[in-house]
Amino acid sequence: MAVKSKKKTRKWSAKVTNESDALTLEEGVFKSKDPDKIAASLKRSAEQSRRRKASPFQSAMSMLNFYENRAGRSLSGRQRAPLEKAKNKLRKLFGRDKK
Repeated sequence: MAVKSKKKTRKWSAKVTNESDALTLEEGVFKSKDPDKIAASLKRSAEQSRRRKASPFQSAMSMLNFYENRAGRSLSGRQRAPLEKAKNKLRKLFGRDKK
């Protein structure tokens, strides 16, 4: 009887985060606990990218949402809070905050 080989687990979300055409992210940007640093890093990456298809704001917000959604239930409240605050900071940095 032939032995079945284990299927290689594909982590496409990690590949997207690391090799995205939209943004080249700074190492560990989403691990920071400071929403200001997260937002500033995403803004910098989005504005420097020449490969993005959308506006810098849309690209930065999309990457933040993508990370948060892919992490899903594994994100604790402690980890999720700075990401949520970073969304508001990002809106302010791009002048899209609700007044």
